[in-house]
Amino acid sequence: MNKVVVENPRDSALVLNGIEKSFAQGKNRLHVLNGASLAIRPGEMVALVGPSGSGKSTLLNIAGLLENPDSGSVMVDGKATARLKEKERAVLRRKKIGFVFQFHRLLPEFSAFENILIPQMLAQLPRAEASSRAEQLLALVGLSERRDHRPGQLSGGEQQRIAIARAVSNAPSILLADEPTGNLDPETARDVFSHLSAIIRQTKTAALIVTHNTELAASMDRVLTIRDGALSSHS
Repeated sequence: MNKVVVENPRDSALVLNGIEKSFAQGKNRLHVLNGASLAIRPGEMVALVGPSGSGKSTLLNIAGLLENPDSGSVMVDGKATARLKEKERAVLRRKKIGFVFQFHRLLPEFSAFENILIPQMLAQLPRAEASSRAEQLLALVGLSERRDHRPGQLSGGEQQRIAIARAVSNAPSILLADEPTGNLDPETARDVFSHLSAIIRQTKTAALIVTHNTELAASMDRVLTIRDGALSSHS
C-alpha cells in the first residue's frame, strides 16, 4: 500500500490535504486524523475502508464541511473552504455535496416522489424543473411505479434507492456515503450499489463511499484504507 499523495488538485472535485483532527479524551487528546490527504475526480468512485474507530466518519464529516479540521485544507469543486463563514459553508454544502447514510432518513409523511422533490424546492428550483428531475431520478433507480408510495410502503432496498436519488437531486459535484448498504442483506446491497454506481457514472459525480463490504469496495475505482490517521491506497 502507498501513502496517498494529492496530484493535479485542479482536476478534482474533492481535495483534502494534510488533514489533522484530534479530540479531548480526559486530560489527553485522541489523534484521529494525522495528515490524511485525498483527491477524487468527477465520476470517480472511491471506497474508504478501515476498522471501527479509525476515523472514517470523521474524515467524511470534514469532507462534507460538517466538521472543521484542526489543520489542513479542504477544497470543494475548486473552492477553498478554510476561510468560509458558517453560512457560506452551509450554502456550499447544499449546492455541491450530497449525503447518503446507512439509514435512509426519508421523510415518512411524504411519498418517494416528494422526498426527491423537496430538496430541490428548498434550493428554490422552479417546480416544473424539480418535478421533471425527480421523475428522471425515480426512473434511474428503477422506482417510477413506486413514486406515490410513502417510505413505510417500500422495502429497505427501495428506501435506500430513494435516498440515493434524493442525495443527487440538486446535482451535487460530490457524493459522500456512509455505509450506504450496511443495513441491507447481500443481494439487496448489490442491487442498491448497482443503482448508486449508475447514478455516479451518468452524473459524473465524485463519490467517497465508506464501506465494510469488501466485495463492493473492490468494484470501485480505488480503495483507500485509513490507518493510524493517515490514508493509503491499494488500487
